[in-house]
Amino acid sequence: MAPHSDRKLLAAAAVVCAAVVAGPAPAAAWAATSGPPAGVGLAAPAAVAVAAHASVAVAPSPDPFAGLSADEIGDKAVTATRSATSLRMTGRIVTDGQPLDIDFAVNDRSECTGLMKIKGGTAELRRLDAITYMKGDEAFWRTSMTSQGMSEAQIDTTIELVKGRWLKIAPGQPGSGDLGGVCDLKELLADLDKDKDKDKAEREGLTRGPDAEVDGTPVATLVKKKDGGETTTVSVAQEGKPYILKMVKTGGDEPGSMTLSDYDKPVDVVVPPADETVDLSKLQRGTPA
Repeated sequence: MAPHSDRKLLAAAAVVCAAVVAGPAPAAAWAATSGPPAGVGLAAPAAVAVAAHASVAVAPSPDPFAGLSADEIGDKAVTATRSATSLRMTGRIVTDGQPLDIDFAVNDRSECTGLMKIKGGTAELRRLDAITYMKGDEAFWRTSMTSQGMSEAQIDTTIELVKGRWLKIAPGQPGSGDLGGVCDLKELLADLDKDKDKDKAEREGLTRGPDAEVDGTPVATLVKKKDGGETTTVSVAQEGKPYILKMVKTGGDEPGSMTLSDYDKPVDVVVPPADETVDLSKLQRGTPA
């Protein structure tokens, strides 16, 4: 499975910062994921964990999943979600004991726009035409650079260089591949067809809970419980394509919530003004930005 996107973004941000003050640096080594959320098999970040419980509602008549087992509904949901051309992910997850809020819209052309928040810091990310733009506030940069073991002097110097500006990161520059992966919908969903037998096993043993609603859309509720008290609840649309609309993960090491929405809608990415950007390569060379 691919690393969690939030970890990718945080680690890649630190790699970018390190490159500014110390030249190119190897990508950070991320902690491996524990696999897809039980019962879903969806790749990160959609599969990390998921959203607040849906409100209880009456199922549509006739039930579009009539005659299907919970495991079969799960299969249909994975197939539909993997077919999406774009989607939006919003929610809160916990990784390494820290809560992160994320809000990203991404499409199958590796374009995206969104933000994440951690420890009171915020970073924005935009990607268009293979160019990644990243802008973080001081709290975010300090958190990401501290996680890489950078000295206070390096951190202070880097923050002065990037304060209030968007870093423009071209392909091949430090962090570009990692940040681009966050914005690659195909990569995020590719694991759905990898190791099908294992993925299938992750989705076995589901039970169907009470039907509900997510933002006005009727959903079927699928539940999977693991030893140790971890429970994943997945809400599958009962109208239109059976997309995954919400997931909730409680217990375990990485509880959280995520809402998936805006399936197949255009992702509008605005390139930052040139006078508000700084080229990472120029910072590395020590030339004027």
